[in-house]
Amino acid sequence: MQISIPHNFHIPVMGLAYSIDSPIKVACYGINSAISIIEDNLLETMRKHYSQKYGEIYTPITTKETDYRIKRITNYLNLVQRAVNSEFEKIKDSTFGLSSDLTKYFEMLPDTGELKKLFHKFLNTENLSEKENLQKQLKEKMEPGAVEVNIMTKVDKDNPGKDKLSAPNTSDALTALKAYATSELKNSAIIFSAGLNPRLFNYMEEFKEFDAKGWGEFDKKVVIKVSDYRSALIQGKYLAKKGIWVSEFRIESGLNCGGHVFATQGLLMGPILNEFKEKKEELRESLFSLYNPAITAKGQKGFSKPHPIKITVQGGIGTSEENSLLHKHYNVDSTGWGTPFLLCPEATTVDDETLNLLINSKEKDIIRSQSSPLGVAFNYLKGTSAETERLNRIEKGAPGSPCTEKFLISNTEFTKEPICTASKKYQKLKLKQLEESDLSKKEYQQQREDVLSKECLCVGLSNAAPLNYKVPFLKKQQAVTICPSPNIANFSKLSTLKEMTDHIYGRTNLIQQNKRPHMFVKELELYIDYLEEQIDRTPNPDKRTMKNWEAFCKNILEGIAYYRDLLKKQVLDNTKGFEKSLESAEKAIFKTKLALFEPSR
Repeated sequence: MQISIPHNFHIPVMGLAYSIDSPIKVACYGINSAISIIEDNLLETMRKHYSQKYGEIYTPITTKETDYRIKRITNYLNLVQRAVNSEFEKIKDSTFGLSSDLTKYFEMLPDTGELKKLFHKFLNTENLSEKENLQKQLKEKMEPGAVEVNIMTKVDKDNPGKDKLSAPNTSDALTALKAYATSELKNSAIIFSAGLNPRLFNYMEEFKEFDAKGWGEFDKKVVIKVSDYRSALIQGKYLAKKGIWVSEFRIESGLNCGGHVFATQGLLMGPILNEFKEKKEELRESLFSLYNPAITAKGQKGFSKPHPIKITVQGGIGTSEENSLLHKHYNVDSTGWGTPFLLCPEATTVDDETLNLLINSKEKDIIRSQSSPLGVAFNYLKGTSAETERLNRIEKGAPGSPCTEKFLISNTEFTKEPICTASKKYQKLKLKQLEESDLSKKEYQQQREDVLSKECLCVGLSNAAPLNYKVPFLKKQQAVTICPSPNIANFSKLSTLKEMTDHIYGRTNLIQQNKRPHMFVKELELYIDYLEEQIDRTPNPDKRTMKNWEAFCKNILEGIAYYRDLLKKQVLDNTKGFEKSLESAEKAIFKTKLALFEPSR
């Protein structure tokens, strides 16, 4: 039997620190949220903090212990589960009152839900006996939000032992997976982002924790974050063949999101959502045809029909109208609200200095940067303490960062052992190579800027929580990097958890700006800007690149035609402004095509 979820939105993983304790804050109100479990040093720091807060004995897990990384992650997740249970039971055992947390739990629910309707009935009932019965029913139907964990599949360095050889299954992603699988989390999910990692997906077969307990029943669900339908099908089939069911495909905008961005080839959110809507049952049946034989081959009992699959979406959602469109027109099961929650201290953890930057940020302050050592574009807020520190090092002639955490080491261009492209060592070697190379002035400047733009994300994305709670993390390293989506420019004040949920469900409006473009329009503009950037960065494109750009333009134009059709069907609001934006985008693409493929005209 599936557990009903009180809310139809979730809080996605944000950075390393920003949602590190979100479940402790919001799960008691029935809200799902996600934790990154890669940075075990940060998790150990947070375990110490919360052990003290909840009066538990804290015994440090040092790097000298065997399997210390697995132990750190597992112990933090177990603590989070205990904290969530404690906070939830505390609310459940309390009484209804004007400002009680119990009342707040029900007030924040979506107005269309059955539980909210039951709550209104309770409020409007004067008969004491009936009121007592309704109160009992309400408490029985309460559910905490799920504790979700996120593994970015690309962050998976090997970890050699004392003999300098890597033992099997000791890489970062695999140890994080084992830590989650063996944790005490229930009604939870593991989210895989950034694409298919074969050894990680293969390793999942070793854990019975991902097996179904019954039809649609999983203690630990599997969620795949994807940017299009094809990616969902490929990854879903890969796991289905191993007898692992994907319970949710979490669609994220290729560009209109926080953190790392994985652009599609011009495929836009609207058409992508439409494809999932039309092919959802086909997807379920396709995966089931591989999954059922796989589990029966392992000696497990098969099922007569596919388990449910949820389709959820995130990336740039900012208004209740957009939220409603995604639910009603595309039938998504949940919407992800990340960036707006950075301004909600009741849900996320951001240090005061960075919070102030977020509040005052404008559109020009959020850039698609080359800051990530992974070599993937990265949405990034300018003006942070990490950027200031990086620029100061460059000015002093000592670019690059100390590499203490080493989660993003991957480059072997100059060294036998992998190093990080944000490190002092790599940048010194790379800059020397560039100086000695025969590059044009433009190419040299571009490559030099790309090298110098790299930041230490392991530390920068971790520091906010330790700074906020005044707990030691890394000595002499307190710089903060933050990676909101462009959507942050539309939110300019702190909000309470209730205010944010009221905004999501259309009971209030936290956006002050009238000129905010629709999420579909913003993503379209970002894709056109992205294409122009790629063209500018590629002075001598080969035939394959030109062919890709041609397909990109084709997909953009098809997306524009799709949105025009939605306007005709009156599916979208603000038709005049939307149509005007489509016209501008279309002109820009035609101009780009003309310059690319008919330059002599």
